[in-house]
Amino acid sequence: MQNDTANMLPSQIFFGLAILAFMALLVIEKLKPYRRFTNKIDKQSIVTNTTTFLFNNVILTTLRATSLFFVAQQFSSYGLLSGMGNHPVKWIFAFLLYDLAIYVWHVASHKYEFLWRFHKVHHSDKSFNASTGFRFHVFDLFLEIPYKCLFVILIGVDAYLVLAIETIQLFFIFFHHSNITFDNEKKLSEVIITPSLHRTHHSTVRAEHDSNYGIVLAFWDKLFGTRKELVPEKIGLDIIVAENFLQLFSLAFITERNIRKLLHMIPKGRN
Repeated sequence: MQNDTANMLPSQIFFGLAILAFMALLVIEKLKPYRRFTNKIDKQSIVTNTTTFLFNNVILTTLRATSLFFVAQQFSSYGLLSGMGNHPVKWIFAFLLYDLAIYVWHVASHKYEFLWRFHKVHHSDKSFNASTGFRFHVFDLFLEIPYKCLFVILIGVDAYLVLAIETIQLFFIFFHHSNITFDNEKKLSEVIITPSLHRTHHSTVRAEHDSNYGIVLAFWDKLFGTRKELVPEKIGLDIIVAENFLQLFSLAFITERNIRKLLHMIPKGRN
């Protein structure tokens, strides 16, 4: 019991640091936003996204038996990197492979309709701010867990290393969703995913938001030809709107195809 408590303490510390970074980004957004949205859209976005986070966190904590930390503890002696000593070379390889794995999952979430129906909830935000990093359907997170667990088993790394990588990725999710800009952002975007790159990923235009899938490193999008550099005219999804948490949860069960069929069934008024 004492070991379990000790093991959970680092995770709480890492999570706390990520939340502090999130709060700092919210303050910076207010002081110097890149793009100004209406107060209604901003407030609606932050309230809905935060409510979504609270709901998702309660559900996922209840089912943490399948968490990455638990799986990594059990299988750290197996896998591709298990034979390497616990030193920086192993950490770098683990980070690169993990970041690539999440890039692949992100691409799949856009390409396959079953995954997209849940992932589109994240793209439905009409605003673009750090809290958008919370805006995920609970089923989207559920589906990602076994994928990550399988990957952790395959690479075979220590639970604390997995936790550190997850924390880095969580920080970057907050960072590249933040409504900010800064000097030399373009140069930095050659190495990591910055807000300007990820803003394109949230364009209403499908050809534009099917790009820039990276979470931390910008290298994968360059390597696989999915990088786009442009300023989107609009953020969000055109024909899909979710104004609160309940609408957001239900959104996954309404496909764009069904909406278009419904619109065609409605008689058009006479001119």
